[in-house]
Amino acid sequence: MEQVNLYEAIFKRKSIKKYDLTALGEKALLKIAGYINSVKPLFGDIKTEMRVVGKDEIKLLLPIKAPHYLLFYSENKDGYLTNAGYMLQQIDLFLASNGIGSCYLGMAQPTKVAKESLKLEFVMVLAFGNATEPVHRVDISQFNRKPLVQITNITDNDTLLEAARLAPSATNSQPWFFTGGNGIINVYCFKPNIIKAIIYEKMNKIDMGIALCHLAVALKHEGKEFRVSFDDKVIANHPKGYYYIITVYYK
Repeated sequence: MEQVNLYEAIFKRKSIKKYDLTALGEKALLKIAGYINSVKPLFGDIKTEMRVVGKDEIKLLLPIKAPHYLLFYSENKDGYLTNAGYMLQQIDLFLASNGIGSCYLGMAQPTKVAKESLKLEFVMVLAFGNATEPVHRVDISQFNRKPLVQITNITDNDTLLEAARLAPSATNSQPWFFTGGNGIINVYCFKPNIIKAIIYEKMNKIDMGIALCHLAVALKHEGKEFRVSFDDKVIANHPKGYYYIITVYYK
């Protein structure tokens, strides 16, 4: 298992639903644990913890059985869900880069013991293990994603935005929209109605972190600096039906 280029994984990763239930070897699990410990947060002031568990410490509401599950816990602060998606997607890409399948399980929950053993809030489960189906897509045409013109009005950096376009999201909702240009990307999230918000608001915020991870990886691939900040002047200028998440600055 190697620390390979995460950028390449963006264009071939997919969510894996079928696994060989045999546990990964100790060497592979140690490599994965090492990478988990190296993951960079989007917001450094939010306390988080990740734990790899087996099937006995997870409650599945959907029949997706895997040998390993990564539980993500976080301090509940502004931006914590987006931060969670940003961190988890680094792991998702790392696994895909090394031929290991993974899948977000939004309907899964840790057992009572696993949940109460930490004081942080449980956020998300990432299932992973050796797949019994192809881990990678053959080519980009296999992605079911909106075209760029539906998710951005930026025209000066299609390469970066293409990486964000291919990000996975809950029920493939693709809730993002990007404005800006010339070294600035303002990031917005679709605002669901009151009924849909009960189901999708949390997941959409995690999805935004996943897309931001793809932006960060693409910028690193281009040798550019990735920096985020809140811009009060941008909040009121949101596209219709969206709300402001954050602004990305790069150079």
